Parts: sequence; structure tokens; C-alpha cells
Amino acid sequence: MGLKIRLARAGAKKRPYYHIVVADSRSPRDGRFIERLGSYNPMLPSDHAERVRLFDERLRHWLSVGAVATDRVAKFLGKAGLAPMPVFPEQPKQSAPKKRAQERAAAAAAAANA
Repeated sequence: MGLKIRLARAGAKKRPYYHIVVADSRSPRDGRFIERLGSYNPMLPSDHAERVRLFDERLRHWLSVGAVATDRVAKFLGKAGLAPMPVFPEQPKQSAPKKRAQERAAAAAAAANA
């Protein structure tokens, strides 16, 4: 049985609220879980103290038993200092200017400097 520490959605329509739970990896997202380990309220500002609440002692226990955190929960744990901060590969910048636009911008910058 693989254990995951993940988010389980709660709250009303368009008012998300998540519980941080440890669950069997085969159970559905909002289905059966073993223990509730905290909460995440994305509606609060990012610097608000109640945005992410974690039960440190129980999280350490489940991590020592072998539970694996999902990407989002791993970020929360990294910021709280309970686990190393995960390293994510650099994402491609789809909105970055294409080759010809970059050449035009470089030419314009060169003309402005001259």
C-alpha cells in the first residue's frame, strides 16, 4: 500500500478549501483517507498565517513511515522546513518572444545605444 500526503478538496463552489491528508494512493482525491494533517486555504493572501496550517509532529511521523508528498504539498513542507524544498525543472516560456522578435529587439537596443 503506497501512502501519499496530498490535498483533498472541500469548500463550496468557487470557494476552494483543501485538507492536507495522508491516504492510500489508490483512493480517490476526495475519498477515504487515513488522517488529516493540516489545511490549505487558497482564498487567503499568500502572507496570511492561516493560509497553510500543518500538524508538524504527525507530518514527521508519516514521512518517517514512508509516505510521499505530492508536488504541491512538498512545496508547503519545504517552506515550513519539514522536508527539503523540491527542485522543479525550468518550465518553457511559451510567451517569450520568438527568434525574429528577439532579433528586432536586439537591433533596436543596438540602435539606441549607438
